[in-house]
Amino acid sequence: MLDFDLTEEQRLLEQSVRDWAAREIAPRIRELDRQHRFDPAIVPQMADLGLLGCSVPQEYGGAGMDYVSLGLISEELEYVDTSLRVIMSVHAGLNCLSLLTWGTEDQKQRYLVPQAQGRKLATYGLTEPAAVSDVRGLQSVAIKSGDRYLLSGEKMWISLADVADNFLVFAWSDLEKKKQRDPSGLSAFIIERGFKGFSSGTLKEKWGILAGNSGFFNMEEVEVPEENVVGRPGEGFKIAMFALDQGRYTVAAGATGLIRACRDASARYAKERHTFGVAIAEHQLVKEMIAHMESDYQVARLLWMRSGCLKNQGRRNTRETGLAKWFATVASERAAGDAVQVHGANGYSDEYPVGRFYRNCKGAVIYEGTREIHKLMQADYVLGFREDKPTRCELPKFQS
Repeated sequence: MLDFDLTEEQRLLEQSVRDWAAREIAPRIRELDRQHRFDPAIVPQMADLGLLGCSVPQEYGGAGMDYVSLGLISEELEYVDTSLRVIMSVHAGLNCLSLLTWGTEDQKQRYLVPQAQGRKLATYGLTEPAAVSDVRGLQSVAIKSGDRYLLSGEKMWISLADVADNFLVFAWSDLEKKKQRDPSGLSAFIIERGFKGFSSGTLKEKWGILAGNSGFFNMEEVEVPEENVVGRPGEGFKIAMFALDQGRYTVAAGATGLIRACRDASARYAKERHTFGVAIAEHQLVKEMIAHMESDYQVARLLWMRSGCLKNQGRRNTRETGLAKWFATVASERAAGDAVQVHGANGYSDEYPVGRFYRNCKGAVIYEGTREIHKLMQADYVLGFREDKPTRCELPKFQS
């Protein structure tokens, strides 16, 4: 029997994150967005709430929460602003859960523990200027030299690139396989900001998620100790795809929160704004837009919660998570567009939040697999061109 009720602990978590974000972030998010400013003081506050290591076991410095809790956190954070959820996506989803699943005990002690405790901030380095959706098109290389690797290359569109301490980075460790575009030649590495040859910068000209840090980093023969290889050499592609299952999950849950934010802002405005002698909430077409937001919110929430339940059971969820990410992000774009429409000319003003929602939603339709890629994946599952069976390591089953 399916049970969609949250546990008491989950309800308390949901409310505590909602209260914190409403109290500490919501009153000043418009100014942070206007100033294109990432506020580093937000990170220790999230750490104090146990969010940064929420689904990491307590033995590794985390809060030991289940994966549905990670989704609840992501939804509540993006309800206020996408930049908050992005921190959860790259730090908790893409990086920490990958180290939890693929890292050695030494790597967990040296990197996962301080990250889960919030003493170190982490991110994920896959995308490159000439390789976004095409992972096999990566140009970064890792040359073995004694007991270390020399990493060279450039990563682009990296969230927290200019503020993170640790990076999970992917590069070709087998140059012959690189020529053949054979993904078994890719490996994963942990890089620290202080490693010689590493440098980063912030992208200044983006038009969405302005309160978040997005940037690039360069590697010029960065010396990485052999013990910083995550998994075995040649498992980088598997690890990258595994990580995306976790990142996409937080993106789906976050986009669900953005749909809810659009719904609430539209309903509030529609009851306040009057035209032709009545509140615009009385107009049928305005009601229709708000009704669509509500239906999309409920469906998106069910989809990411199903993925979270599968993760809790240690079961494969690539298909379900991809569907949740595709549906929720596209629905959030639709909700944001309608929210601007409900607000009319005011929706085009920065005085109301819906313009920010509209700018922020577009990124999630593109990153961690564009909507077109997810459409193809779902069609391939239905047509039998893609196998829906375990092919790589799954998340550890949640132990309550």
